[in-house]
Amino acid sequence: MTLNKTLLGLLSGVGFAALTATGAIAQDVTLKLHQFLPAQANVPKHILDVWADKVEAASGDRIKIDRFPSMQLGGKPPELLDQAIDGVADIVWTVVGYTPGRFPTTEVFELPFMVNDARDASCAYWTMFEEHMRDSEFKDVKILGTWVHGPGMFHTADPVETPGDLNGMKIRGGSRLVNKLLEKTGATPVGMPVPAVPEGLSKGVIDGTTIPWEVTGALKIPELVENHTEFEGSALYTLTFVLAMNKGKYDALPDDLKALMDENSGLSLSVFAGGVMQEYDAPARQFAVDNGNNIITVSEEAAKEWADVVQPIYADWIAEMGEKGADGQALIDQAKGLMDGQCKGSMAKM
Repeated sequence: MTLNKTLLGLLSGVGFAALTATGAIAQDVTLKLHQFLPAQANVPKHILDVWADKVEAASGDRIKIDRFPSMQLGGKPPELLDQAIDGVADIVWTVVGYTPGRFPTTEVFELPFMVNDARDASCAYWTMFEEHMRDSEFKDVKILGTWVHGPGMFHTADPVETPGDLNGMKIRGGSRLVNKLLEKTGATPVGMPVPAVPEGLSKGVIDGTTIPWEVTGALKIPELVENHTEFEGSALYTLTFVLAMNKGKYDALPDDLKALMDENSGLSLSVFAGGVMQEYDAPARQFAVDNGNNIITVSEEAAKEWADVVQPIYADWIAEMGEKGADGQALIDQAKGLMDGQCKGSMAKM
């Protein structure tokens, strides 16, 4: 199944004929979509642009979505969600973990060795968003999609095979829980948005980074470090993303255009986006292979040493959630149940 055919099945918009059946065409709407990656990176090119093009076409061009990559509207990546809330941008795509502690329930999908498949996890994420997050943590914004990337891993100047190999290294972590993971191994976590990673590596500010394969090409990571450590079985970690819209802008849409946005958002968009990010791991990995880089694959058996080291993160997170009045263990159990149950093989079920 090609990506285009998959998208046609997942993002079936409301037809222009249906929109104009009453004979009245509402005023055109222009929306500003802001995000932090270069336009040619996989997420903008193969997810955001595809989604925006579909929305525009389905609206009969009554909706126009202007795309602003690489923070062209100003600000820094951690400010994107507030830009959507405040109306600086109409729609943003961002890493939830760029604002640590603000959206704590999303972290259930960022726990170490929690996720096996990005599609299944993205399905579970949307399901739990609707139940636990829509009217609480994300009440100030209209969420259009929730997803995770493919397996997170290490990209380092020196080889990393065991937790002890990270001792003393300065490693960029993408979220609060990734930083906790790094601390448990003896590494020094360095917080920085992903666009800053190439400069950090080239100047020696960091010795390595945690990111999935798919974004390594856009950041030229295989040209900056020689070693890559991936894990069989469950992912070392994943990060959570949201595609978020200003609530006032959404509420001001005519009812038919609200319906169109809803039709092209939600569960199907989330599963599609998580799947696309995961699919683009393979060509990025092949580039590193062709470049002659050293790829270390930690077997599921060997990964047990890593799991033992980071296990206390679970207990700490459950305690932190308890302080916020939430049952962290119940959230973990629900996420695992969804990924192993109704969300398993979620692409095939759509």
